Amino acid sequence: MEAQLEQIREQQKETWNRFSAGWRKWDDFTMDWLRPMGEEIISSLDLQPTDIVLDVAAGTGEPGLTIATIVQDGKVVITDLAEKMLAVARDNAAKKGITNYETVACDVSELPFEDATFDAVSCRFGFMFFPDMLMAAREMVRVLKPGGKLAAAVWGMPEKNFWITAIMSTINRNMQLPAPPPGAPGMFRCGSPGFLADLFRQAGLKDVTEKEVTGTLNCGTNDNYWNFMNEVAAPVVFALSKADEATKDKIQQEVFALVDQKLPGKNTALDYGTVVVSGEK
Repeated sequence: MEAQLEQIREQQKETWNRFSAGWRKWDDFTMDWLRPMGEEIISSLDLQPTDIVLDVAAGTGEPGLTIATIVQDGKVVITDLAEKMLAVARDNAAKKGITNYETVACDVSELPFEDATFDAVSCRFGFMFFPDMLMAAREMVRVLKPGGKLAAAVWGMPEKNFWITAIMSTINRNMQLPAPPPGAPGMFRCGSPGFLADLFRQAGLKDVTEKEVTGTLNCGTNDNYWNFMNEVAAPVVFALSKADEATKDKIQQEVFALVDQKLPGKNTALDYGTVVVSGEK
């Protein structure tokens, strides 16, 4: 692997391990929010009870653990770069009595599996952060059996994701943050219509389909929203770590004013837009 990609990978591993405590704390809330994208992925895979399934960049275990309840005579291999995130996944599996799974800490660009091992591959919100997305897609296709399906969800365009732009646009307005290099890993890297579908075709998949899934992040109150974003959203925490207390307070007040302006008299329910793409080997 190129030195630059290796560096990005190690930075990401450190970041996700560091944020595992926040993800554990907010896991029920987060998994409820992200469930519609997981359900669309699962629907796209046409799972059978005996299937062996790979869930890539699974974090705290979803949609892999839900898939495990469907493939009851098969199993799910849940992978992530961060071992501490997978520890949460194992705890979640134990709580639910799920046993037909295993966890493997690994890099998507170097999957430690033989060719044509899996009947299906899922990946929810991983592609945007992979250093080399085409290499990752090709690795997933390599380990997929002929006729098997790959399905992935990514965030859509910024204008459809007020849940993150409300806070990041305010941060950028108040702080001089360096612009990321073009094509660098980030939230909206795969958001353009057709982007991930084209990547899937380049990786060798056929019958590629794309579907938009939209909804809201229902935080209830502005304070809940602020606390959630400051404990699980790495870009937010990274940016605010460079701000003094006065700047943080100013940003918080401006975020709340922006949310109240867009959602007057309502609960804090912020729009999101995602894209779910699937294809067959």
